[in-house]
Amino acid sequence: MTQPPTAPPTPPPVPAVPPEGPGTGVVQAPGGNAAPRPGAAPSGSSGDPRRTAWSEGVRRLRTAATTEPGRLRAIGAVLAALVLLFGGVTAWQISDRVAAADAVVDHSQPLSADAAHIYRSLADADTSASSGFLAGGDEPRSERRRYEKDIREASELLASAAANSAGSRTAQRQIAVLNRGLPVYTGLVESARANNRQGLPLGGAYLRYATEKMRGELLPAARKLYTAETKQLGGDYDDAKSWPLLAVGTGVVALAALGWAQRRNYRRTNRVFNRGLLGGTALSLALLVWLTAGHAMARSGLNESDTKGARSLHALNEARIGTLQARGDENMTLVARGGGAVYEESYQKQMAKVAGNGERGRAGRGLLEDARDGADDRAGSSPVEEAQEAVRTWQQRHKQARAKDDGGNYEDAVAQVIGAKDSTRESFDEVDKSLSRASAHEQRQFEKAADAGRHWFAGLVVGALVLAVLGAAAAVLGIGRRLAEYR
Repeated sequence: MTQPPTAPPTPPPVPAVPPEGPGTGVVQAPGGNAAPRPGAAPSGSSGDPRRTAWSEGVRRLRTAATTEPGRLRAIGAVLAALVLLFGGVTAWQISDRVAAADAVVDHSQPLSADAAHIYRSLADADTSASSGFLAGGDEPRSERRRYEKDIREASELLASAAANSAGSRTAQRQIAVLNRGLPVYTGLVESARANNRQGLPLGGAYLRYATEKMRGELLPAARKLYTAETKQLGGDYDDAKSWPLLAVGTGVVALAALGWAQRRNYRRTNRVFNRGLLGGTALSLALLVWLTAGHAMARSGLNESDTKGARSLHALNEARIGTLQARGDENMTLVARGGGAVYEESYQKQMAKVAGNGERGRAGRGLLEDARDGADDRAGSSPVEEAQEAVRTWQQRHKQARAKDDGGNYEDAVAQVIGAKDSTRESFDEVDKSLSRASAHEQRQFEKAADAGRHWFAGLVVGALVLAVLGAAAAVLGIGRRLAEYR
């Protein structure tokens, strides 16, 4: 008999599931256990976004700064940085001053002296050319050799100046003018000589044209070259003598920081000394004393080389240039044969500059007086006094020569000017030799004082770096001893 279908069994009741929604974070797992919802924050989390590496680093630094070990580490880093900065700035600024002092001794002063030598050589060549011309066709061999020597020296010095004055545009321009004009001048002098040997009046015209070329173009260019090189010398002096204020200021700051750190250490621990900090302070103080004392002594030596050497040389160079121009004017007055009034006027002006014009005060002083006053010992002043005496004799003999020429005794006037005895030429030679001796002495004085001055810079650059490294290391070790107490 067929059984009726039975109904399916009723399923057991399902436990109530709490509704899911934002913020619940869990679902009811079978068996009643709570499970985290996918993507939800872990249990116990506040739900804040994860911190970045930068923010975490800042947090740790702030935390460290609130503790004594953290503060000590920061103080040690700052002290080491200040001491190293002090040493680095000192090495940098002293290196600049060493380079400037070397330039004074080895570059700018020699170039200034060479420029003055170029001027003197050119002026002396012009004087020798006119003296040889006055002798007529029988030109003395001594005058010819002197002229050739002057031209050769001027050419060699110009080549040297062109190689060593690359940084000065003004100097290079004047050297170019001199290199172009010097061959033209020598050509005019040779034309004057050739015509003079043949007794042709055209020789005098060629010589006057050569003299105008020398005085209107070559000597002004040589003067500008000398001025440019002397200005460079002054600039190098200023650079070498300027105080390293940045280095001194950095050293004072470093010492103040080290002193503050030691005072802080004393107040917190009642310990009078920290050996590391004390060592860093001593090394930094030693460097500061070395810096200031060494620079002061170097500055003193360079000042002495300037006042007792370079300035005296400048005055002597001006005096020698003035006497050379006066001698050339004296010769050209006779070469012009009655038309040399302009040369005679120039001669009087040059001699007034050299010997003084007799007026009281500074306005009446001459270049020789300045050169004598600039000498600091008898070895320097004695030759200048001899030159002053020779100038007075020269002026007397010049008056005699002018009287003979104005009286129509041209040949006697020429003999009075270029003769071998009791002539203005003899007086001029005495002046030039005396000033040459004085210049050689002042050059030696300059080199001695300048070398002594820059000697005080020796070792300071390397010493600054070594002392700074040792001082920084000592400061760090001193802080390290305090940190060890917290371990």
